[in-house]
Amino acid sequence: MFEVFKIGFLTVTFADVIDIALVAFIFYKVYTFLKGTIAAQIFMGLVVVLLLSLIAQALNLRELSWLLKLITDIWVLAFLILFQPEIRRLLVIVARNPFFKMFVKTENGDAATIITEAAFHLSQNQHGALIVIIKSTGIRGYTETGELINAKLSMDLLTNIFFPNSPLHDGAVIIKGEIIEAARCTLPLSLLTIVDGESLGMRHRAGVGITEQADVMSVIISEETGSISVAENGTLIKGLSKETLKRKIESAFKAPVVQGWKAIFYQYKKSKK
Repeated sequence: MFEVFKIGFLTVTFADVIDIALVAFIFYKVYTFLKGTIAAQIFMGLVVVLLLSLIAQALNLRELSWLLKLITDIWVLAFLILFQPEIRRLLVIVARNPFFKMFVKTENGDAATIITEAAFHLSQNQHGALIVIIKSTGIRGYTETGELINAKLSMDLLTNIFFPNSPLHDGAVIIKGEIIEAARCTLPLSLLTIVDGESLGMRHRAGVGITEQADVMSVIISEETGSISVAENGTLIKGLSKETLKRKIESAFKAPVVQGWKAIFYQYKKSKK
């Protein structure tokens, strides 16, 4: 391997430089994601312990290396348990990276039109609703909190689910492709409570909360005002027109479906056009 430089008895190769640079980049990205939270302080403490462990191993300090390794193992386990939501959000952000999405092809159908028409029908009648559209990864844990339906998506079914006093109108409907997977689902609440000076109700906080933890889009219809909002990537947009709502839902249905080498070939041909 090509030698870059040498420090005493230590030889540094080109592969070592790339390895160190990649590790530093990953640590930097994780820190910037966690910056401003308690998790960031614990993460920095873990980095310091790891550095001390490497130094102890390089100097062949066996007892100190054993002690630091023990601390590191416990610390990593505690970090995973205590900061599971932050780690989940980090993995979701990684999955949304365009680099991973270039190996996929998209699907679309009448689902966007059906959901849009249903949303505006519910809005005109001021029937509250929360519709979650799965983009790339499933949310089975939340789907199982409700009533499993697995029925073909239709406007009549969607509007009847959210009809007042219907057994399924409370909670969220989860849609994947052209299938309504479940209704009356319980979602995590966002810590966000105010947007544009207005307080958010439980339905809106749940709609935002699920987008913070999974790659989904939420369509929220207010029971009080009939206004339609969309939550995506932890951000809430309120007061959408029918055309804007349809475009956003169509973009959600362009979520990737992994197709292996066929998808790579498809994207290559598309880039050459």
